[in-house]
Amino acid sequence: MTADSAAAFQAAAEAAQAGAGIIAARHRGDPASADTLLNGLSDARKAAGFLFLADLAISLLARYEERPVDAVAAELSLYIAAHAPGTPRDPGS
Repeated sequence: MTADSAAAFQAAAEAAQAGAGIIAARHRGDPASADTLLNGLSDARKAAGFLFLADLAISLLARYEERPVDAVAAELSLYIAAHAPGTPRDPGS
C-alpha cells in the first residue's frame, strides 16, 4: 500500500465512522446531530465513507448468513428496486 492509498483508506474509514454516527443519531431521534455530522463532510467524503460503510455492512451480513457477499448485495439491490419510489407496482399487490 502506498502512502497515498493508505491516506485515502484512512480518510474513507474516518468518513465511514462519521456515517455510522449519522445513522445512529437518526435512529435515536437526534436529527440535529445527524445533520451536523452530515454537513461536516464533503460530497466526496460522503461517497467514500458511505461506500466503505455499505461494503462493511454487507460483508458482515453475508458472514452472518454464511452467504457470498455478491449474493447478499444482489438481493439488497433487488429489494431497493422493488421498494424505491416510482417503481411500478403490481396492481394486485
